[in-house]
Amino acid sequence: MINFAFKQTRLQGLYLITPKPKIDNRGYFERLFCTDEFKELGLNKPIVNINHSFSKQKGIIRGLHFQYPPFQETKIIICLKGSVYDVAIDIKKDSPTFLQWHGEILDGKLKQMFLIPEGFAHGFQTLEDNVELLYLHTNFYNKEYEYGLNFMDPLLNISWPLEIIEISEKDKNHKFISTDFKGMEL
Repeated sequence: MINFAFKQTRLQGLYLITPKPKIDNRGYFERLFCTDEFKELGLNKPIVNINHSFSKQKGIIRGLHFQYPPFQETKIIICLKGSVYDVAIDIKKDSPTFLQWHGEILDGKLKQMFLIPEGFAHGFQTLEDNVELLYLHTNFYNKEYEYGLNFMDPLLNISWPLEIIEISEKDKNHKFISTDFKGMEL
C-alpha cells in the first residue's frame, strides 16, 4: 500500500492500520483515509459520518457499542492525541470467532487506526489524560438500532489494562450476555 500499512488481526476483517507519512524538513503530510486503498480491505461503503471524541482522564471506558441491521456499520478509529486500549468483539452470528475480542493500543503519535467491520462491538479505555479520537462511520447513528455489551461481562473477560475511573451510566448498565444472545446476522 502507498499510504498505509495494514495488519490483519486474528479476527477476520479487523485491521490495525498505520499511516505512512511523507516526511521532510518542513514536517510531514499523511493521508488518514483513501477510498481506493481501503477497498482492498473490503470497505465498499462510503463514509457518512466523521465524529471526534475527547476524554479528559486516564482510565475512562467508552463502549462496547454496535448497531443492528440495517444500521450496522464499519468504523475506522483514529487516535489523534494520547493513547487508548481499543477493543473489538466479534458478534457475527455463526462466526468461528463469535464473542472473541481483540485489543490494540492506539497511539496518537503514530496516528494508528483500527478498522472495525460490520458485526463487531467496539469500545476503548483511555491510557492517558486528554485523549482524542476520530471516528469514521459507514452508516448513520440510529438510536432504535443501537445496542451495547457490558464492558465487565464475564463471558467476554476483557482484560482492561487500567483501573476503571469512569464510564457512562448507559454503558455501565448494559446487561451481561445471556444464552439467548444470538449475535448479528449480516
